[in-house]
Amino acid sequence: MRKLIGIASLLVILTGCEKDQGYSISGKAEGIENGKMVYVSEVKELNQRPARIDSTSIENGKFELDLADVENSNLSALEVEGVNGMVLFISENENIDFTIYKDSIQASKKKGGKENELLNEYLEHYQAINKEGNKLGAEMRAAYQSKDSTKLETLQATQKEIIDNDKLFKMQIAEENKDSFISIMAIMDLLRSQQPDIKKIKELYASLSEDVKNTPYGEMIGKQLETMNATEIGSEAPDFSGPTPDGEELALADAMGKVTIIDFWAAWCKPCRQENPNVVKVYNKYHDKGLNIISVSLDKPNEKDKWLKAIEDDGLVWNHVSNLKFWDEPIAKKYGIRAIPATFIIDENGVIVDRDVRGEEALDKRIGELLAAE
Repeated sequence: MRKLIGIASLLVILTGCEKDQGYSISGKAEGIENGKMVYVSEVKELNQRPARIDSTSIENGKFELDLADVENSNLSALEVEGVNGMVLFISENENIDFTIYKDSIQASKKKGGKENELLNEYLEHYQAINKEGNKLGAEMRAAYQSKDSTKLETLQATQKEIIDNDKLFKMQIAEENKDSFISIMAIMDLLRSQQPDIKKIKELYASLSEDVKNTPYGEMIGKQLETMNATEIGSEAPDFSGPTPDGEELALADAMGKVTIIDFWAAWCKPCRQENPNVVKVYNKYHDKGLNIISVSLDKPNEKDKWLKAIEDDGLVWNHVSNLKFWDEPIAKKYGIRAIPATFIIDENGVIVDRDVRGEEALDKRIGELLAAE
């Protein structure tokens, strides 16, 4: 008995002397001069550059820093003085070890706990998908130019399979890691994908831990999903008004036809500009039958001239409004817009009957169906 008590006492002493596993970073930065600073930043507010929270210096090609323990993991970044770019990581109560490459900081490596291992897996998947998508895109352009319709159809089917597999990967990440910050990143990407499954995304978000929901990104997704309730198919489109190119105020109610397209776009948005000719053709075909369009631009402050030039160059002869506030456009926020182009189709009663229908053939078919039903 005395021996057992003695062992227990020794364990208490030993564990009492150990430092808790807190949040710390360390790493190698070979080739970077002594005294250069390493900065740790964290996302404090969305749509803002990460804010610096601490720093240390490089000595003999190495650095280390103890930080305050984190209650909730969050997206963070590591920067090195004099080196362009940053290394993204997730703050967690582990030691996070970095290998910094001076000539390519984006290729730098990190090892940490569960959060950063998941982030590594997620980024590797993202890079693989991008590489595959770029290769496929080049093949599709070649098939289009050579007018090889059979090959183009095969490549389009492959593209759809890649997109579907990517969505499944992200859903699996969120389903299997309910207490991990990476799940919020996966859900955010799912929301930005084409034709997102909003019902499934809401289920994934609802299943996350409260700690994850309470991060800045978690709170943003929660608010966005609340907004989406008001812009789902079958809901009445939120009313709005905004300044026209002439500086007058125009309300949605005053721009509606039998069928109305609410089109979110911007002069700087290449996919929007590529889609505009399709919208123009459909408008010219159906305007006399009752189709109206009101476009809401997310152009930047002090760039009204670019907005007006794009309207003229693309032949967009319908109604336009914009507060010229970029992603802070209040109408876009009301509709929960996180990516453009984005469209909502409403009937004569202002009820949303469809959204994000793109391509001349698909849009022509849908508008034709809706006007025939009027």
